[in-house]
Amino acid sequence: MTSKPPAKAAELAAVPERQKQTPLPSEAVLRGHSAVEIEHNGQLYRLQTTRQGKLILTK
Repeated sequence: MTSKPPAKAAELAAVPERQKQTPLPSEAVLRGHSAVEIEHNGQLYRLQTTRQGKLILTK
């Protein structure tokens, strides 16, 4: 079994920006509502929570 050496600064800089972002809590998006409408590229989507606490995104 081998272990990886610590990552170097140049290797860390190569990580895509998407992976460095801080997750946005669903509460920040829903703001106390059970559903919100989101417009994206001219299309309307609905993000809602279920009774089991799961999220559903529909077009």
